[in-house]
Amino acid sequence: MSKLPLSGITVVSLEQAVAAPFCSRQLADLGARVIKIERPGVGDFARDYDQTVKGQSAYFVWLNRSKESLTLDVKHPSAGEILGKLIAGADVFIQNLAPGAAKRLGLGAETLREKHPRLIVCDISGYGDSGPYAKKKAYDLLVQSEAGVLSLTGTPESPAKVGISITDIGTGLHAYAAILGALYNRERTGEGTRIDLTMFETMAEWMGHPLYYTHFSGKPPQRSGPDHATIVPYGRFRASDGDVMFGIQNEREWANFCDKVLGQPQLAKDPRYDNNTKRTAARAEVVALIEKAFSAWTSAEVAARLDAADIANARLNAPDEVWNHPQLVARKRWREVQSPGGAIPALLPPASYTGVEPRMDPIPAVGEHTDRVLTTLGYSADQIAAFKSAGAV
Repeated sequence: MSKLPLSGITVVSLEQAVAAPFCSRQLADLGARVIKIERPGVGDFARDYDQTVKGQSAYFVWLNRSKESLTLDVKHPSAGEILGKLIAGADVFIQNLAPGAAKRLGLGAETLREKHPRLIVCDISGYGDSGPYAKKKAYDLLVQSEAGVLSLTGTPESPAKVGISITDIGTGLHAYAAILGALYNRERTGEGTRIDLTMFETMAEWMGHPLYYTHFSGKPPQRSGPDHATIVPYGRFRASDGDVMFGIQNEREWANFCDKVLGQPQLAKDPRYDNNTKRTAARAEVVALIEKAFSAWTSAEVAARLDAADIANARLNAPDEVWNHPQLVARKRWREVQSPGGAIPALLPPASYTGVEPRMDPIPAVGEHTDRVLTTLGYSADQIAAFKSAGAV
């Protein structure tokens, strides 16, 4: 592969926050030209979530490298013409505006695809454009709650949100995959399509296991903190000096664990604990007997025993420990990208293509590429100056 797989693809994204920007950044990583439309002056509101990364938002620098920033007041009388020219030259149009906003701006998928049959339109919303929740605003935490995720995370005493924006991330990844599929289909048929993707339905899909488990068992998985709700042992266990995370996935591993780690091979055949259903019902007993054995060893000694027995285990790392993780260092996963605040480290995308270095271009300043983009659309310097004077860009 001599060049990035999406070289030559142009994406116009009327995006904000996390879900759509995460999607479009994946496309940019693979070589697509991504033109990010932002509000004049202030830009994407995610720029102002915090100022921790050399004066910039941690969310924004993570999500927006390798993009071109075009400022445009989409409600300005001149915006329609500019958007029309932009979209006419695009392969993909992405938007995650408030419910109904794109349609009111004349950017509904049906309208756009009637003019541009090869265009792929990806509409990202909270709940879709039909049904009783169609007009309801949606943010990550609120959708986690609506989809039942919060009912499963936390402790028996208190639910807790997942610590990262899994709704936005999941939705962005599904949008990315759907766009790749649509681009492939267009190569075969010459036709674009509309992709309708919702945050709620993304989380409903990710809730597949607890939905099935609850519907057919009649009882939901219980909140169990850092431990798996329906597999035992799988989670956090105390050693003499701290915690160890490990998991058992099948009865062969359980027998191996009892023999080579605990030194109690007979335990695997104990009728109280000889399958996962029984161990889950007797969770407190199983945890107690494991922690009794672990109390004689340090966490490092426990991890060494687990490794020797080929039992999956992990450290309970904090973010700063992940930043300096020896696996990331050994595999040379860190690069450097430029930003308005200066150079910052950035991780390579998780998927690597043999012989191809992913695109890791700068994070744009607000409106940094406005003049250049408008010039490529055929506008003169005087016209661009007039747009700026009128507040259109």
